[in-house]
Amino acid sequence: MPMTAISRLTRRTLLGLGVGAALLASVPAAGAGELAVEKDELKFGFIKLTDMAPLAVAKELGFFEDEGLFVTLEPQANWKVLLDRVITGELDGAHMLAGQPLAATIGFGTKAALVTPFSMDLNGNGITVSNAVWEMMKKHVPMKDGKPVHPIKADALKPVVQKYKAEGKPFNMGMVFPVSTHNYELRYWLAAGGIHPGFYSKTDVTGQIMADALLSVTPPPQMPATLEAGTILGYCVGEPWNQAAVFKRIGVPVITDYEIWKNNPEKVFGLTKAFTEKYPNTTLALTKALIRAARWLDENDNANRRKAVEILARSEYVGADAKVIAASMTGTFEYERGDKRSVPDFNVFYRYFATYPYYSDAVWYLTQMRRWGQVADHKADSWYHDVAKQVYRPDIYLKAARMLVAEGKVAEAEFPWKTDGYRAPTAEFIDGVTYDGRKPNAYLASLAIGLKQGQRVIGSNVVGD
Repeated sequence: MPMTAISRLTRRTLLGLGVGAALLASVPAAGAGELAVEKDELKFGFIKLTDMAPLAVAKELGFFEDEGLFVTLEPQANWKVLLDRVITGELDGAHMLAGQPLAATIGFGTKAALVTPFSMDLNGNGITVSNAVWEMMKKHVPMKDGKPVHPIKADALKPVVQKYKAEGKPFNMGMVFPVSTHNYELRYWLAAGGIHPGFYSKTDVTGQIMADALLSVTPPPQMPATLEAGTILGYCVGEPWNQAAVFKRIGVPVITDYEIWKNNPEKVFGLTKAFTEKYPNTTLALTKALIRAARWLDENDNANRRKAVEILARSEYVGADAKVIAASMTGTFEYERGDKRSVPDFNVFYRYFATYPYYSDAVWYLTQMRRWGQVADHKADSWYHDVAKQVYRPDIYLKAARMLVAEGKVAEAEFPWKTDGYRAPTAEFIDGVTYDGRKPNAYLASLAIGLKQGQRVIGSNVVGD
């Protein structure tokens, strides 16, 4: 047996027996190449969602060990707990909402210096409504051959929300965290249909000021049960919790985030800035492992997805029924029960440079924070770009990628070496509005609902300068 394999097995055995770092230091790390990692025992956090897949794959297929890293993956109760434990150092890093390191950096919520060298995926979320709400919506949805025409716009939900409002009843919806992609996607979809999702202010962080639909936080695995209980009437969440509503016959996913914003950025891998400065080689090593895992997930036209589903279904990872996970992980998405459609790019982990941390992705999240009042006051375009460059670290990513190319594990053409960090402008949104990450304020001005230059929320009103 090769020495590297013996070392890997030996270290794994010693770790399993609870042997500490001192004794492990005497066993050579396997396959770490020229990188001398400063810290080889790591604990990473995640939430039970299918888009944590790169972490599970990197561990199960030995990509972390190839880099000399011995990783423990630990599910967290919710996004707040996960964030706090990364900041305190209880976790070395985590599967994070893209908005979390950005919000922490600007001081919305907990103030901390966080960075990301790796974007975990594109797409992967959906919006689900209760069966009762769907029956009311269907009257306003165009049909063809007896099936709804997709994408379904929030225009079809607006009469339902108005009915609830006229009857003095709140229209409650769930999302996973105030700075989550899910919150911003749900708000985007609602606003594009003329439904106001509410503002935040310095003194009111509920996000329900002036709202037609009242959005509140529900942890992802609890979404279906909360919907079934009638506490919420719909939600935006990642998989497998939309498909779970279909399998349980309690709700209908009406739209995916791919249809709200084609190939939108989703989760990131988050670390403290201090970790990356103290352990630069470890940061490079874990980024290399995650790139390889993402590549494996998408290679050969998703040929490995069935294996990925088997891994994710395990109790230590997502722990949901494999059939439910496969319903969206293998190129399809089921809307109303029996209405299964091909959506090959619903989960993208590597194609379209999915793992590259684009500044323009960060800027979009920051525009949504400003749009809904989480950033209370107007900011110059330069502020958006400066914050994006503090948090998103393509320099680390490309250094890791260059090492993988040199090792023959990836191809040169798989990375956007010449990009300036900004994607080309795109109008592939549900409302057709063009987003150019280089011009955040012009973009905000083009959106019908949301704060504009000079506006802020005071009390229950929007006021100007």
